[in-house]
Amino acid sequence: MSRVLRITPVLLMLSAPAIAGAQVRVTTPIRQATQAPAGEPQVSWLRGATCYEIFVRSFRDSNGDGIGDLNGITGALDYINDGNPRSMRDLGARCIWLMPVTESPGYHGYDATDFYRVERDYGTNDDFKRLVAEAHKRGIKVLVDMVLNHVSSAHPAFQAALSDTASPYRAWFRFSPTPGPLNRWGGNNWHRSPVRDEYYYGFFWQGMPDLNYREPFALAEMKKVATFWLNEMGVDGFRLDAVKFLVEDGEKVDDTPGTHAVLGEYAAHVRRTKPAAFTIGEVFDSTGSLLSYYPDQLDGYFAFEVADSLIAAVRRGDGRGVLAPALRLQQQVGNTRWSPFLRNHDQPRTRSEFDGDWAKARVASFLLLTLPGIPFVYYGEELGMTGRKPDELIRTPMAWSRSGAHAGFTTGTPWQPLAPDSLEANVEVQSANPASLLALHRRLIHLRASHPALAQGELIPLVASHPAVVAFLRRVGLRTVLVIANLGADPLSEVTVHSGPGALAPGRYAARVTFGRSPSVGIRVDAAGQMSVANPLPTLTPRAGSIFDLTLSRP
Repeated sequence: MSRVLRITPVLLMLSAPAIAGAQVRVTTPIRQATQAPAGEPQVSWLRGATCYEIFVRSFRDSNGDGIGDLNGITGALDYINDGNPRSMRDLGARCIWLMPVTESPGYHGYDATDFYRVERDYGTNDDFKRLVAEAHKRGIKVLVDMVLNHVSSAHPAFQAALSDTASPYRAWFRFSPTPGPLNRWGGNNWHRSPVRDEYYYGFFWQGMPDLNYREPFALAEMKKVATFWLNEMGVDGFRLDAVKFLVEDGEKVDDTPGTHAVLGEYAAHVRRTKPAAFTIGEVFDSTGSLLSYYPDQLDGYFAFEVADSLIAAVRRGDGRGVLAPALRLQQQVGNTRWSPFLRNHDQPRTRSEFDGDWAKARVASFLLLTLPGIPFVYYGEELGMTGRKPDELIRTPMAWSRSGAHAGFTTGTPWQPLAPDSLEANVEVQSANPASLLALHRRLIHLRASHPALAQGELIPLVASHPAVVAFLRRVGLRTVLVIANLGADPLSEVTVHSGPGALAPGRYAARVTFGRSPSVGIRVDAAGQMSVANPLPTLTPRAGSIFDLTLSRP
């Protein structure tokens, strides 16, 4: 249902000459982004942190209207992190990413009509501030989705631009008497105006017209929006949606010099406003594309290549090559600048990718939470929730209990039916099972936060004697862990692993299991620093992993 919202006072902060009409079209040339000194983001909470992605509408309903809301999240914060690092009753996540929370006519929220107001279905601005305050008490940082590329076609500024060719808001959007060129995929992103014989530009669809960053007004407004959320609402940073598409150049619509220039200027504003703020971008391309945003435009990047590599390796039961994308990112952008994940709100859920197989979901999660980077977990993934496209079916309500008509999500009628597996993929059932997927997430997220090698250690790949086995070291200073996973369907015996030279200091090491059921093993490192298991590993359980803490016992 579409809503017409107010134009906020900030939205109207245009200069007098701009309001005059014709003068508003003076174009500001797009500058090349300047390169800042390379280095890691100076955000201390990133080390060892795991972030949790939440679709507010589907997380928890506090008032019985069937729609998840901000107060529902506030009441469930102890599930995410109760503030006690010794507790194992929570996930231990140190960051939450809230999908769009601004006023919007769409259920998903990616088509904003008011950037300064919380979606009414979710609560009020004060409810949001209370959520942030309670999250901060527990050591949870709060990121919100920021949609820079476009607004809703119901946004007051776009409606004014449609109806009046003399409106100052015409400069905020792109209009043309004829449709522009096709993009490289053969599509046309120009849409016919419902008001007059002209077209407007919207990359994704006609209901989301793109902001025109060729003019200064759009960027100036989005800087004001960033300031509002950082200072007034208290957030700790942004997930930046669709940042590849800010400024198109003819047929090329992504990763253009104009996009990099705008994003560089936006990022500089965010850093000036709140130096400790963290930004992570949706850049779903190769490592080469990621490098074009480094180091001055984004603090972090979602590692789509890593996600796809993990899913593919577990699906086929073959670990060969699975670490290659992570190694490239480690070498090229650093381990606090990229975020592995399994699946997000735009993709089939992880267990559905494995046709419901719980064991595959467990070992995929094990790999995710032992790799470098800043892992993100989509809500319900820790429970094994299932779902495939369309989008509404991968964003279904969270199941909290085994009883009740709607599994503890709401006392009313849920906006979307719960997934059919809610009787087993719920918090109550899995909290009672020490072998559950939820238990695995809790143990590994807490271990990752407390163990220096898992928190920030370098990834060192190992060679295994069986193709189903993935093995690697994580090393920082004198702390090292050995990670081994069997991706296959069968138990494996007589498996050996070894490294190239320079992996560790020479000597004999004791390998004490810190996660998994394997007995301790002996490790030998020769004078060249080449590591090998002194004897074949104990039998490796199918689709399971173990973590060993290495201690130099004899030089």
